[in-house]
Amino acid sequence: MAMPRSDFIKTLTDRGFINQMSDADGLDAACADGMVTGYIGFDCTAASLHVGSLVQILLLHWLQETGHRPIALMGGGTTKIGDPSGRDTTRQLLTDEKIAENKAGIFKVFERLLTFSDTGNGAIAADNAEWLDGLNYVPFLRDVGRHFSVNRMLTMDSVRLRLDREQPLTFLEFNYMVLQAYDFVELNRRYGCTLQMGGSDQWGNIVSGIDLGRRIVGAELYGLTSNLITTASGAKMGKTADGAVWLNADFTTPYDFWQFWRNTEDADVERFLKLFTKLPLDEVARLAALEGAEINEAKKILANEVTALIHGREAADQAASTAATTFEAGGLAEGLPTVDVARGDLDAGIGVLNAFVTAGLAASNSEARRAIKGGGARVNDERVEDDKRTLSAGDLKGDVIKLSLGRKKHALLRAV
Repeated sequence: MAMPRSDFIKTLTDRGFINQMSDADGLDAACADGMVTGYIGFDCTAASLHVGSLVQILLLHWLQETGHRPIALMGGGTTKIGDPSGRDTTRQLLTDEKIAENKAGIFKVFERLLTFSDTGNGAIAADNAEWLDGLNYVPFLRDVGRHFSVNRMLTMDSVRLRLDREQPLTFLEFNYMVLQAYDFVELNRRYGCTLQMGGSDQWGNIVSGIDLGRRIVGAELYGLTSNLITTASGAKMGKTADGAVWLNADFTTPYDFWQFWRNTEDADVERFLKLFTKLPLDEVARLAALEGAEINEAKKILANEVTALIHGREAADQAASTAATTFEAGGLAEGLPTVDVARGDLDAGIGVLNAFVTAGLAASNSEARRAIKGGGARVNDERVEDDKRTLSAGDLKGDVIKLSLGRKKHALLRAV
């Protein structure tokens, strides 16, 4: 496409968000000529989204920042089926109560990054259960299902992946793309929504929605996908050896969240500063030009800015202070993950292997033992030599004992 006219498309282009657009020039013109309403759907499969969803949330954020109206669509209806995209196996079906609980947890992050209101370009919170739960199945098949070719559906990546690997694809899941396409039509009817966005794995579903909107309501609809983010080493974004990095503090603490970004690979710093922060691009370029040990300062700024977006500036500053105390000063930082233990248990003595497992630094005694034998375990910054060592009240520094596994995993045992 030519140089973008709209602030929205220019911002996404400059920051490296865009993978595909269904009609790049048409969407750019629509965004330049007036307010566009766009949405992304999020199924409620867990009580928090993880870092892998952050690009999509920021698409909605930038849509609003550039004068347009975002819709955060909660998949209260589609979660009852499960999106087969990118999966080898069928998702576990959730109860209505669990879906509602997950929806409430997921919505917390949107309240930080979007401004919800009934006026102007205020963000809209919607739930597709509002229309999907009330569908009459036979009329729906007649009015909507007839627009879908099974031949074409079989070519979709979400279907073909299962079939190629001879994994089962239930009839329930096969309906998912029909319902997602119908969401687009319903949002167009209710809110004048003309743009659907999502990760690149959603392209087939988005195109189906565009086609269905043209057939049923004669609407000119657009689609835009972002790149699925992997690290420079090829790892899936948001996955670590300890599991997913969640956006809710109940699942991943602000300190651990900060540490995840601080540990970004050198080759990813510029790309992640563009995608995951709101820093001006000239500042991003300055930070990306740093070399050697100085690149660590850019990583700290990345960690500060992303943590501030998700958890607030105060939590980001606390995490940075904790990290400085822990790593640079070698001290005991109160902001570290903390696990309470009974003082009586310490008086009796706690085995060091059990201590590392209790603190969540090791999954098992065997893992803790291997770390000790490899020289990677420390108590109060002193290397542990004996895996039969016992921790007692004499190890307390104030009312805590600092445990470290490797250079990056730390926790406090606090006597209560």
